[in-house]
Amino acid sequence: MVQLTLEQIQKKSLNRLVGLNPVFKIVVEKLIERCYARGVRIVITQGLRTYAEQDALYAQGRNGDKRPKVTKARGGYSNHNFGFAADFALLLRDGRTVSWDTLRDDDKDSLPDWSEVVEEAKRLGLEWGGNWRSFKDMPHLQMTFGLSTADFRAGKRPTQSQLNTILAKINSLKMEDEHMTAEEKAAFKALQKRVIALESANKLTKVPAWAEQACINAKAAGVLDMANDGSYDFYRMITLLDRAGVFKIREALHNDRLET
Repeated sequence: MVQLTLEQIQKKSLNRLVGLNPVFKIVVEKLIERCYARGVRIVITQGLRTYAEQDALYAQGRNGDKRPKVTKARGGYSNHNFGFAADFALLLRDGRTVSWDTLRDDDKDSLPDWSEVVEEAKRLGLEWGGNWRSFKDMPHLQMTFGLSTADFRAGKRPTQSQLNTILAKINSLKMEDEHMTAEEKAAFKALQKRVIALESANKLTKVPAWAEQACINAKAAGVLDMANDGSYDFYRMITLLDRAGVFKIREALHNDRLET
């Protein structure tokens, strides 16, 4: 695997970030950074599009064109046309090739790299095209602030208050990243991997009484989304980590923010 710095990864997307709404651009840049911290490298493949570029994409797969359809939006009907959408791809181990393989796991953590990107995108407040019902657009991310393309065509834009809310979210995540040491981040990632492995092992029908408080603390720390259906080893590990004070990291971060 070719080792690339964050700066080298960021440079690969610079041209595609030109013309994006400034706040949306900050969010996309933060996404690249947070994915890199998780061992997943992404590049932005599409950003702002002109109406003509959008119409050319819309024509693909239509009117005798045998290529697959890639969009259902004509020019003026895509959020790409207004600087509030971007498409991404995974950057492979050679540092040059990109992939849209949603099951790929180059960082070998038992989670598809694509899913990790989507998870970070949602944390940043981005909408993912893979959740759409009528036309799933797996590489697509956008942030529309409740505005439709008709609103954008009419000249409407997000209010400053809406933009400030997103900037505050970014700053909050930045504070969290800065408070946690590299060792703490590595420990949480290792724990998440272990949790995934153990959740698929022998499952108990209910949480043992001796593990209930540890599971409550783990959920409060954001390590677990649910405590049911774990294995004996899973509950034993959670209890040991709780007794070691691992789950107090998030609580300490929360208190630090309240005091500053």
